[in-house]
Amino acid sequence: MDLEKEILRLLAEDGRLTAADIAERLNISAAAAARCVAKLESDGVIVGYRAMFDETLLPENAVKAIIEVKLKPERDGGFDRIAKKISKFSKVESVYLVSGGSDLVLEVKGEDLKDVAEFVAEKLSIIDGVVSTSTHFLLKKYKELGKMMQDDEYKERLSVTP
Repeated sequence: MDLEKEILRLLAEDGRLTAADIAERLNISAAAAARCVAKLESDGVIVGYRAMFDETLLPENAVKAIIEVKLKPERDGGFDRIAKKISKFSKVESVYLVSGGSDLVLEVKGEDLKDVAEFVAEKLSIIDGVVSTSTHFLLKKYKELGKMMQDDEYKERLSVTP
């Protein structure tokens, strides 16, 4: 058993597990579990913990958008310098290099539609190397990180047709 990978799997499901909880599930001592988690944190494998909740309850997270960005790659470094520059904006929660029609996909948060639109127009689109952007505002979240976001489960079965 690769202890670190097993601990990471458990924490991915529930980041609130204690060392004792991990130890019980993996049949190891709580001290060994705590040492392993501490090592994963100090090595930069575990970079943080996060609670999942209805983010619209916080005004600064009232609006979320997915923004596709097309870039002109740079001679030395491709997309890395531009992606790192974009990552530094506080409104940008995540930056992914992707395949397909765009080069980067960003998750951006804002107080309202205008706030996100101003970020795109005044900050993002003027960066050297940004060729174009396409913004998609998130309207409703059904599932995140494997967790359903609503209390009422939709239990209707899908119809089967021949």
